Amino acid sequence: MSDPHAPAPDPAFRLIPSRFPPIGLFDTVATAADLEAVMELEGWTNDRLVAERVARLPRHEWVFGRPNSSVVMAAFLHVAPGGMRFNGPDLGAWYAAASLTTAVVEVGHHMRREAVATARASLSRQYRAYTARLLGDYVDIRGQRGARADLYDSSSYIASQAFGEAVRASGGAGILFDSVRHAGGVNVVAHRPGNVTDVTQADHFEITVEAGSTRIAAKRLTG
Repeated sequence: MSDPHAPAPDPAFRLIPSRFPPIGLFDTVATAADLEAVMELEGWTNDRLVAERVARLPRHEWVFGRPNSSVVMAAFLHVAPGGMRFNGPDLGAWYAAASLTTAVVEVGHHMRREAVATARASLSRQYRAYTARLLGDYVDIRGQRGARADLYDSSSYIASQAFGEAVRASGGAGILFDSVRHAGGVNVVAHRPGNVTDVTQADHFEITVEAGSTRIAAKRLTG
């Protein structure tokens, strides 16, 4: 029996470190040919990994010429070395949450792991919040943490990456899943850049975590 499908939360929330610029070359071009020329001029094609990832995305899936398109494309082209839960290291995806609280908890978890790994007592970082509307129907594995423990493994992404990349390869939009870090929270991963629409920048936050505590402090910044 195939997995059920469901629409993504609307809106879906994503946090991005403020050190990454919100506007880039994908926002400013009008055609795919222009984009290729600008990428070459700006040296993007000198980055082997980025160039390979662009090549893995069919032209019709490139997002450009609309507000925050660079933010969307960056999620697919700049990937953690080992990948993430439902994508391998070869191509990224757009991860988001059904609530801002869940997005903060997810970010805080990874910040705490970084603090522990770098022997810091605490870690603070500023983030920009974005909302987006995610088109398409998503493979829905919510409520299946017991039956599909391999996909929800808190320490290994081997099974979940294989599952996620199979969804991508089949042409699927992505996956709806329960948050592993925030009880009752819901996350979504979108595997197609073109489905990430109406991306709007919201508030800025400073998030602080402690290596020896599960507490996460999120302060909304003004001005």
